[in-house]
Amino acid sequence: MKITIETLVNKQLDIVWNAWITPECITKWNFASDDWCCPRAEVDLVQGGRFNYRMEAKDASMAFDFEGTFTKVIDKGYIQYELDDNRLVDIEFIATPAGVKVIESFEAEDENSAQQQRQGWLCILENFKTYVEGLTP
Repeated sequence: MKITIETLVNKQLDIVWNAWITPECITKWNFASDDWCCPRAEVDLVQGGRFNYRMEAKDASMAFDFEGTFTKVIDKGYIQYELDDNRLVDIEFIATPAGVKVIESFEAEDENSAQQQRQGWLCILENFKTYVEGLTP
């Protein structure tokens, strides 16, 4: 099952793109709730390159590495990656007069309900929007 979420970020494409791919930025927005954090992000944004985002509960009760391999990259337009569990994720960046539409589609896993997964990924995407819109030009 494929799940799609989206948001509209009121910033220019260059700013949105860079915030999505820059490790120092990723650590500031890549978590679903305030009791989690992303203390480390590693990105080699080329086809065949790898990424690893460390996800940790702030109380140290849980942690995991979210990682995979980039399968397609179109500068400032599209990223596809395959997670280490073989699920595909697609992210589109579409410039509009109102800002940049970010559309993320991912294959659901079997451990959590589709609704839980959609909500978790959407919370992260909304954190991204809030972070980027708060950046000074």
